[in-house]
Amino acid sequence: MTLTIRTGVAVVCALAIPAAFAQTKPADPSVPHLEKRGLATQMIVDGKPFLILGGEPPTSAPSNLEYLRYMDEVMVATHHNTTAIAIGWNWIELEKGKFDFKIVDAAIKDAKEYGLRVVLLWFGSWKNGQSNFAPPWVKADQDQFPRAQIQKGQSAENLSTFSENNWQADARAFAALMRHIREVDRSHRVILVQVENEIGIFGDSRDRSPMADRAYAAPVPADLMDYLQKHKDNLHPAFRKVWEAAGFRTSGTWAEVFGEGPQGDEVFMAWNYARYVNRVAEAGKKEYPVPMFANTWGSKGWGQGPHGEPIDHVHDIWKAGAPMVDMFCPDAYYGAQGAADHIVDLTTRYTSNGLPFFTVEAQDGDMGAGHAFYAIGQQRAIGYTGMGNDGLLQWFSQTGINLPAAVTEPGMDSLARLQGFGGPDSTKPLPPLPAEYEGKALSQAFRTLSNIAPQILEHQTNGTIAGVVLDKQRPKEKVKLGNYVINAGMPPGVRGTNAVAFPMGYGLFMALGPDEYLLAGNNLLLTFTPDTPGPPIAGLSQHEAGRFDSKGKWVVAQLIGGDDSMITSDPPADQSGSGVRLEFGERAIQRVKLYRYR
Repeated sequence: MTLTIRTGVAVVCALAIPAAFAQTKPADPSVPHLEKRGLATQMIVDGKPFLILGGEPPTSAPSNLEYLRYMDEVMVATHHNTTAIAIGWNWIELEKGKFDFKIVDAAIKDAKEYGLRVVLLWFGSWKNGQSNFAPPWVKADQDQFPRAQIQKGQSAENLSTFSENNWQADARAFAALMRHIREVDRSHRVILVQVENEIGIFGDSRDRSPMADRAYAAPVPADLMDYLQKHKDNLHPAFRKVWEAAGFRTSGTWAEVFGEGPQGDEVFMAWNYARYVNRVAEAGKKEYPVPMFANTWGSKGWGQGPHGEPIDHVHDIWKAGAPMVDMFCPDAYYGAQGAADHIVDLTTRYTSNGLPFFTVEAQDGDMGAGHAFYAIGQQRAIGYTGMGNDGLLQWFSQTGINLPAAVTEPGMDSLARLQGFGGPDSTKPLPPLPAEYEGKALSQAFRTLSNIAPQILEHQTNGTIAGVVLDKQRPKEKVKLGNYVINAGMPPGVRGTNAVAFPMGYGLFMALGPDEYLLAGNNLLLTFTPDTPGPPIAGLSQHEAGRFDSKGKWVVAQLIGGDDSMITSDPPADQSGSGVRLEFGERAIQRVKLYRYR
């Protein structure tokens, strides 16, 4: 496959930003916001573009303030600049109308102390498709706060989208949360907010409660039909096919317009979830208009995840129903088999809608690093956030790192181990970050990306940036960038049976001029082929590794040549045999100038 990026030429799938996106930019420019800058939409924090390099503690971890503080220390030590913090509805409104924001305040205070930004995750009506973060007074009053019903009348642990009481209660709590943040967060720690989490219904293709049945039998809302007709030629192909199969009807019941069966049901649920989430987001933005997004399980295909989530084939429904939602962000978890292809597929599916791209929940390790490099370089993502799937100490123990015995007693869960450690009143310091963790793939990736973040943000806007991700199933890629084709491949010994040691190669490339490139990544071999008229062979006239200092000046750490730049002594007729080896450490960031000869 060949990816083409020409200097100064737009190549993204869809650059038009829908009218709804304009609502993100607040009247006060000091408020964090998304802004269209050249060919990219970027996160603007304190008036400057900001690249999110984040991590998400385990789901319930933020409710333990000592653990949360420890996570912030870990974030800083491993080159993160952002932490994704969950806030459960039941954490702030345990009793109806009585709000307690101590967890929010601690998250903001600690983030300011450690120089971090915060992506706030609102676990309101739904988390993992269920309503387990709804407060007790909501859960216990099923008559006032009804649940969805699935096959044979079974009630699901899932608040119904069709209840006005449900969304109003959620919206009131969320508005109170955003109002509080506006009042206390003077240093703009909170820059982005997720509204709900992994929504959708399981166990059936739609809600079959009496309220849902009445809505299903009613006419499809005119505002949805108007939107679809206006955008008919640019709808997602899979969704357009469903509408076409039912005759492209412009009015009628949901079954008449979109057909009976699971696909039509999914469209129906997508609209109703979108309208619900939009009402909650709207209430929050009235108080504090930072960008807001909805996330998804990242499934592929009809019926493959919770029904109604903002999966790519119903983005048209969500864009029509939730104009207050600025992005639809997929979770990103991969098996090792074919991970590079999965990364390319997922990011492409979620950038074809014309909205900014961000990954809020994803794995770490090489696959996470590969996703981050590719999404930021090739898809102009505003950032990447990895997920700590288990408690942090278990996260460490899985890698063979031993923490002090005082916090690793048998039978203690990961949060309990930290009770009494750290914090201003504690006599027991938090255990230090094990030195080995610095060498982990995502830590190294963020170290590299944070150093070149200003350059990345600049080149995202003018189209002079590209990215690749490779593995055994996807071992080579050709990228047209500027005046050359960059031939990217895995180092010798990586492919085939030895692939376990270096399972992925990934990098991003920036064209600094007609014959000059800035290159960053890991486990990659790069050669160059001219792509404009002139001598057919490209050689390296200048080759150096280095980093940028605090003032943005390039500092050379090593001049590279000879054995260190030789790729092969028997090159193809159109190549010189010299090239670039990218690997974390001193050679993670390199700069080359090319010359041509015949």
